[in-house]
Amino acid sequence: MGRREVNVKESVADSIAEAAWYIESKGLVATAEKFSDAVYDYFTKLSDSRRSHAICRDPDRAILGYKCISYKHKYTIVFLETNDELIICEFLPSKNIHW
Repeated sequence: MGRREVNVKESVADSIAEAAWYIESKGLVATAEKFSDAVYDYFTKLSDSRRSHAICRDPDRAILGYKCISYKHKYTIVFLETNDELIICEFLPSKNIHW
């Protein structure tokens, strides 16, 4: 199975850490760790070069060529996709995207 290189922007890592910190602040330390591990595992799963993903429905992101995918119906992952590389640009709550 061919895999593309996955590059995660610093702002995305900060967003994931912020969500994990919120979970941890509720007293769920192990769950916060599992959450961040699951997100990064999902990024690896997205890197399969046999799949291509749909362009975002959000017009502003679609113009820039970004692709979007939902993560657990609660978050949206915005990324750029090439044959060799997957650049994760945004990780944000789905309610923050308006189209």
